[in-house]
Amino acid sequence: MNWLLVIVGGMVGAPLRYLTDRTVQSRHDTVFPWGTFTVNVVGCLVLGTLTGAATAGAAGSHLQLLLGTGLCGALTTYSTFSYETFRLAEDGARFYAAVNVVASLVAGLGAVFVGVAVAEALWG
Repeated sequence: MNWLLVIVGGMVGAPLRYLTDRTVQSRHDTVFPWGTFTVNVVGCLVLGTLTGAATAGAAGSHLQLLLGTGLCGALTTYSTFSYETFRLAEDGARFYAAVNVVASLVAGLGAVFVGVAVAEALWG
């Protein structure tokens, strides 16, 4: 049963990642990878909220598998972030590459903290 939850979450997360990335990126005329940045920060927010809910006893292991491992595992992407950062640097956009690394780290960790705080406020 656990593997089925991961598969179902992934089946939602993967197309959601693709559609979100394309939609966000199409609205920005820049080399900065806003689509990947967006899905990664949203994934961090979801995982932070899920972690806070689990800590408070409001989310069980099945929900963690479905949303955390399945949905967020397919939604977020460290490999694409790494590749896009590499491509920015290789193409001479080193400033954007550095901004991508720093902003992704700061925004991702910030989103986790916000998610945990929201979950604690709701279920703590």
